Amino acid sequence: MGHTSRNCSRALFAASMSLAALTAPSADAYELYSDADTHVNANFLAVYGLFNSRKNYDGTIGGSSWREGFIKYGLSADHTFGELGTVYGTANLVSSGTWGDGDAAGLTDGSERTTKFDEAFAGWKSGDLFPVLGKDGVDVSFGRQIIQLGNGFIINDDGLNFGKGPADGSLNRGGAYYLAARHAFDQTAVLRLGGKDGLHGSVMWLKSDNRAQANTEMAAGTLDYTAAPGTLGLTYIHGIDVDDRYASDFQKQRAGMNIYSLRGSGDAGIKNAHFGFEYAWQDKDAGAEKAWYAEADYTFADTPWAPDITYRYSRYSEGWDSMFNGYSTGYGTWFQGEVAANYAGPFNSNTGIHHLALKVHPLEGVTVGALLFDYSTLHKQGNLNLDGQETDLFVEWAVNEHLIITPLLGLYKPKQDEASGGNQVGGNGTNVYSQLTVAVPF
Repeated sequence: MGHTSRNCSRALFAASMSLAALTAPSADAYELYSDADTHVNANFLAVYGLFNSRKNYDGTIGGSSWREGFIKYGLSADHTFGELGTVYGTANLVSSGTWGDGDAAGLTDGSERTTKFDEAFAGWKSGDLFPVLGKDGVDVSFGRQIIQLGNGFIINDDGLNFGKGPADGSLNRGGAYYLAARHAFDQTAVLRLGGKDGLHGSVMWLKSDNRAQANTEMAAGTLDYTAAPGTLGLTYIHGIDVDDRYASDFQKQRAGMNIYSLRGSGDAGIKNAHFGFEYAWQDKDAGAEKAWYAEADYTFADTPWAPDITYRYSRYSEGWDSMFNGYSTGYGTWFQGEVAANYAGPFNSNTGIHHLALKVHPLEGVTVGALLFDYSTLHKQGNLNLDGQETDLFVEWAVNEHLIITPLLGLYKPKQDEASGGNQVGGNGTNVYSQLTVAVPF
């Protein structure tokens, strides 16, 4: 499996981008029909990206230049039955591909093309049928859908999109690795109770059809309390099974594994501030593993360009399994560094990460950002030494509601190269990475 054989946790990560929010069910849609009780919308999103990395991380000399793209298209509908609530559903196809050399981690080779269903789900919301539970206090859904727990620290979606590079192509999902064209879990059954305020929770069953995730099956539950200062929540996840045909020894420990977490987020009553934390632990056959983060964010809303600054520290123990974590609220969430998180490592396991972000808004529809990361490998013996630093500079330009252009420049400097315990090929000099993504949502 090329570079993945040297770090089994690498198989747990997909790419992130700020445009990924558009792939959620709430993405912009074109209204086909609407009356007092019924709505039918056409969904459409096209994303295309150009990528170049001067260094590789799959053992091959030289850099890589490649292109990725996908088109997501389908229908969403809902109908309200008076006091009996609302039924809803979505069906979306995704056509995707990768061209050129394939990515810098060797996960795609440039020949991937496919069209498959991503989302195909239906559900029912209770409306005001159960006043004690609040508006839509009961929400039941099933089928292929995107599931996120908390802010995606453990489960964000099933967005890992390997190509033909690893395992002789048996993990191929159709390309668009960085753009993460597909996000939905294959089979789900979800019950949410209590709406979004006060005490609320959920129970669910999820099964992946993603071979790179060993077709993991699991059950989960959440219990949250939301008030003006923020949300405090508990998460429980139980691993039911994996497909041994595709599971690494690391992934086989998911069967029977229990995951617990305590998390919180909100402004704590401070205007223009945001705070967040999560502490999680995994009980599995090889022993207990822990991961946690704490962050603080402040927006200078009354200052020109409304600068926003964030600091976060996150720590993942040596054998931490990052499961289905992913994009949450933009660049720098749980894909920490565009080069490191997608190609080079570390991969939210056996590492401590300092992160500092600055964003400004010089014009309407324009965000300019700088992201800084410092990576420290916790246990180096028997593992890759992935100490390093990365700086990512980007511009998000919403030209209009149907066109978003995002250039990004990444500078990644590992402490070691492939010859001295790291994995960057051709020395430990700074890798210059660039990308340009264009999104067309409707």
